[in-house]
Amino acid sequence: MSPTRFHVAGPLGPMAVELDALGALLRLSWRAQETGPPETEPAPPGHPVAAALAAYFAGDLEALTALPAAPEGTPFQRRVWAALREIPPGRTWSYQQLAERVGSVARAVGSANGANPVGIVVPCHRVIGADGGLVGYAGGLDAKRWLLRHEGALLL
Repeated sequence: MSPTRFHVAGPLGPMAVELDALGALLRLSWRAQETGPPETEPAPPGHPVAAALAAYFAGDLEALTALPAAPEGTPFQRRVWAALREIPPGRTWSYQQLAERVGSVARAVGSANGANPVGIVVPCHRVIGADGGLVGYAGGLDAKRWLLRHEGALLL
């Protein structure tokens, strides 16, 4: 059975969603800088992923925690991504804290973080530099800043 694909509207732009046959997220990305319509159909009415994303963006910061995710990656990447889901909304960890959590080094977890195909649900935006700086985010630093402000983790 082929993956299910659709898009949902969001404050960061249209978000492309891809689910496996069991309904777990394989990919979640947005196209804030792109022009033109999304290449997929809108989410089916009442779809649980679309509803959870809408609730998250409406202020229910816990709405994404129960969504199943099954991103494809190496065993190390999957270990890092599982640790990312332990960071509560409104909180941040440094790359060093994440590295210590998975028994690795900051550069390696940074690489795994950057390869995360299900951003926001696997909250790689919650990882910051040791000095508190907003470094590295595949979705762009403006999106990272927006997400952290939305969650109350960044007040500037």
